[in-house]
Amino acid sequence: MNKDLLYYIPTGEFGKEGVLSLLKTHPEIRFVSLVGIDLAGNDTDEKVPIELFLKNYDDFFAGTAVQTDGSSVVLMNIATLNDARVDMVADPSVNWYIDYNEDNIYENGRPVGTLRIPCFLLHNGKFIDSRSILKDSCAFVADKLKGLLAGGKKVKGMEDVPFEDIEDIEFTIGTELEFWVKTPSEKETIQHLSISQRLQEQYWQRMRGNVRTAMEEAIEELDARGMSVEMGHKEVGGIKPKVDDAGHTVDVCEQLELDWRFSMNPLQAADNELEARIIIREVFRKYGLDVSFKAKPIIGVAGSGEHTHVGICATLKNGKTINLLAPTEMKADFLSTIGYGFIMGILKNYEATNPFVSSTTDAFNRLKPGFEAPVCIVTSLGHKPEVPSRNRTILIGLVRDIDNPKATRFELRAPNPFTNTYLAASCLFLSALDGITYAVTSGKTPADLLAELSKKPGEKADYLEEGRAYRCEDNVFEDFTQEERDAAFGKPPATVWENVKTMKANPDKVAVIEAGGTLNATIVDSFVASIVYRWKNELIDRIIPATEALVKGFKKLSSEDDLDEERWADILDKKYELIKDTKAGKSLCTKLKDALEADDYDTASDLQIEINKKAEALEKEYGEYALNIVG
Repeated sequence: MNKDLLYYIPTGEFGKEGVLSLLKTHPEIRFVSLVGIDLAGNDTDEKVPIELFLKNYDDFFAGTAVQTDGSSVVLMNIATLNDARVDMVADPSVNWYIDYNEDNIYENGRPVGTLRIPCFLLHNGKFIDSRSILKDSCAFVADKLKGLLAGGKKVKGMEDVPFEDIEDIEFTIGTELEFWVKTPSEKETIQHLSISQRLQEQYWQRMRGNVRTAMEEAIEELDARGMSVEMGHKEVGGIKPKVDDAGHTVDVCEQLELDWRFSMNPLQAADNELEARIIIREVFRKYGLDVSFKAKPIIGVAGSGEHTHVGICATLKNGKTINLLAPTEMKADFLSTIGYGFIMGILKNYEATNPFVSSTTDAFNRLKPGFEAPVCIVTSLGHKPEVPSRNRTILIGLVRDIDNPKATRFELRAPNPFTNTYLAASCLFLSALDGITYAVTSGKTPADLLAELSKKPGEKADYLEEGRAYRCEDNVFEDFTQEERDAAFGKPPATVWENVKTMKANPDKVAVIEAGGTLNATIVDSFVASIVYRWKNELIDRIIPATEALVKGFKKLSSEDDLDEERWADILDKKYELIKDTKAGKSLCTKLKDALEADDYDTASDLQIEINKKAEALEKEYGEYALNIVG
């Protein structure tokens, strides 16, 4: 760390003159970049000379200094080519970060810096970006809750809480970022990685060499930007690196995790996550390591999640803060009335939230049984209130500390590092509002709500749906067959299109997340159009060619054994089925391309699932065939 550098400008500590004076003492900061987040979660990055910022400071906050257009951001059907102008409005309510380029040294010997200021995107007088949606959604939920709770109505089980003294409602978000690092030339076999994972050889093990150095520097860099890192450690995936003759660590392939303190400002929490990804990637690159934030960078091995913790609290007029999820007696109940409503609203309406959490084929590659990634819409609270439990097989679980009610929160396990946290969090809080409204207005006690949350499939309920269960304290992966899981918790979508189709089949749940008018129908339709567009084109341009290349790589090996010949004949038939067109008919890959180009997405989705299963099975079969050949 360079103590002479400025790493961030904390919100609220400097006014206009203070910021300008501070920047003049750091002439190495040569550029300004307004960071807007489109609906796909992409951040803008432009280089505006610092002199223009110093001269036209106020224009950056009026939206008249910097513009972009619809071709530069993902705002499908909103910022179109014939109506493309998008103004960028700087946000003074969050921290501003400085990004340094250590390959470009200024005349004072310090690296050239870019001041990154988060901003909102304005189109035809309306804010249409991910940051503004989160900000406005939280404001809507807070206003509704203040009206609901401060209206004089007593909440069962919370009679002693002075709701009439509520000053504000605050939302907490915290994320845990998992990622893979490797040396660029490393191509370790899935078999070795899988064995190491089953034996748990890497989880929380000691970091060595350049991985250790990069992790330590990344923590220092994040701390310098005010993120208060709580922990960095090795995750379950990876293998032990090697050391060459010169004592250098080589052949790195490891999974890591970094956690930092949650933020009471949802925008700040999501901004921190974006900045953390940038810092981590740059620091590890400096030490010769590639970083992947993909949800499933290696099929057959543990993927990377970004478990997202959410909570809600009330600030009273006397300055006291109350966690609205925590019960009055931590050992007597799991949650408060509001806490039960919070989780019930998220679970009931998750079909509308799911596309915002899992929006790519990569995301669905991770969400499969056996890798501690959730596959069912279900929660876990624990077996008894006095014994907190962490069931890692469910979608969203209760996290609590008996001795610290303020720590009560829920952990959503489905997000991955490329989930748009701004939009996902908006959906979570909007759907939670629906459940809280029911819980408070129903007049039910916490015990009544716990009973409804714990209902069995087929049991009727006033709020939750009759045909399924919502709570499970068992191992969802191992204690149920797939058929039993589907019957108990509903069949989960397996592709982007199935996810979208399920969402569209539940207009009442979509209405819940659109209720505030911020995540409105125009935004939802634009987002859905963008993820379907990406799904289609990724399949055509990346996934199908990759499958074809994989299958073509399965070559006949020299052998005179009858068993080997029989196995190869079977493999060849399956290769033809997957990728070879003949006079008798088209291959599965060609049929998939045809379906996509015809916009027949139902057929395309079914074919995608079929091809995935058959390609994985063929890869395993070819491995057994190759392993059996001696000479």
